[in-house]
Amino acid sequence: MTLLTGTRLSTLQASVLTFLASGTILVLEIAAARLVAPYVGNSLTTYTSIIGIILAGIALGAWAGGRLADLVGADRLLGPAFVLGGVAAIGSVPIVAVLGPQLAGSGAAASLFLSLAAFAVPTAILAAVAPMIVRATIRDVESSGSLVGRLSAVGTVGALIGTFLTGYVLLGALPVRLLIVSTGLLLAVLGVLVALRLARGAMSAALALLLALACALAVASTALGNPCERESAYFCIAVREDETGTGRTLVMDDLRHAHVDLADPRHLEFAYVQWFAIAAAGVVAAGGPVDALHVGGGGFTFPRYLVDVAPASRHVVLELDPVVLATARDELGFEPDERIEVVVGDARQTIRDVAADSQDLAVGDAFGGRSVPWHLTTQEFVREVDRVLRPDGRYIENVIDGPALRFAAAETATLRTVFEHVAVVTWSAALEGRSGGNVVLIASHRPLDTASLLEAVRARTSGADVLWDPAALDAFVDGAPVLTDDFAPADQLIGG
Repeated sequence: MTLLTGTRLSTLQASVLTFLASGTILVLEIAAARLVAPYVGNSLTTYTSIIGIILAGIALGAWAGGRLADLVGADRLLGPAFVLGGVAAIGSVPIVAVLGPQLAGSGAAASLFLSLAAFAVPTAILAAVAPMIVRATIRDVESSGSLVGRLSAVGTVGALIGTFLTGYVLLGALPVRLLIVSTGLLLAVLGVLVALRLARGAMSAALALLLALACALAVASTALGNPCERESAYFCIAVREDETGTGRTLVMDDLRHAHVDLADPRHLEFAYVQWFAIAAAGVVAAGGPVDALHVGGGGFTFPRYLVDVAPASRHVVLELDPVVLATARDELGFEPDERIEVVVGDARQTIRDVAADSQDLAVGDAFGGRSVPWHLTTQEFVREVDRVLRPDGRYIENVIDGPALRFAAAETATLRTVFEHVAVVTWSAALEGRSGGNVVLIASHRPLDTASLLEAVRARTSGADVLWDPAALDAFVDGAPVLTDDFAPADQLIGG
């Protein structure tokens, strides 16, 4: 039997340390998306960048940690590694705060670089801990397999609990910066305790310096400007006041999502909301009360506009995020009443409770970042919208796309599989491939008054245009896929 000498960790101690090291890596991975979203958006690209960098850090750290444990000794490295991991975790906050504004709007490369700069190092250090723990615990080669298997299982459980605890509880209870800083401080304190255990009570000057650095970084991180006034499980939220004193802009992550004028609900700042008003005018002017379903609330600008121009109208708003609703009530002057009912929850589920043939108008204005959440773009969801509309009802949907308009073309193709008549409203520059931006899609079973639509769009927003001719729409959607629950690559289409 080959025995390994030196100060050893007990199996219980090793299990606890492995559990915490693996769990904190996943805490950082999930929190990372919320930390970088205000600068690079909350999209599939962002999540892919973070997951890829985290996995690369785990691979590099596991290899380096095992090598260093053999060369230097785990008893000398394990405590400092935990402290250094905590320092690096806390350091991700100022790194993102400094680099984020410089990289904003730089596309996929920005999310990849920001993830690399902020999270590669803490992940690699924390991943290096696992082989060090094995080295500091193992007593004989013959039992090494059982020990490694047990610690691997414990680490996986720690990662699972870290994932669920962060996603389900912590990010809804704590600001993301506080969560990351607290995690880093926990790791630093844990590292000191481990070092004292393995060094038999002696604390080195280097370790004391690392602990002091962790505390200094934690204090400095709290002093950094935070782009988030409120944080929810989905968004970083802020409200900006205009120079007029009555205008408010709702910012979610890195995008302006809504604008309201507290003194004038008919003031529509964003061009795409003006296109909404033009597209809805035929329905509103038909006389009598109007029933409208809104997919996405945001600043509740358009429901309030319709209530003001058509007081007899009734509205149901499907809003995902209760914090968005609270922000609208507290800072944007919105107050639900008998004319505007708000249903909180994912629209893909909550729309099922809306009665069939009950709505004259459906308005899609939901964003999870730079794109409509993919499951609200598919043929299956469009059929749900069609189900709740009356036969002469109209669906108006806003999408954001890049210059190629690949996503807008795919969504147009999808709408045409359900509705007989579809029109596309956007900037002429976008139709010519010179810019991206908002695209408003209008769909109906009844013919649209395209002449009036075109005249109103051009009069109200110079430089905008309308596609409605079937031949022109055929050319616009040429080769574009129909989006389904089985295939809806919204982020890839926008980025293409």
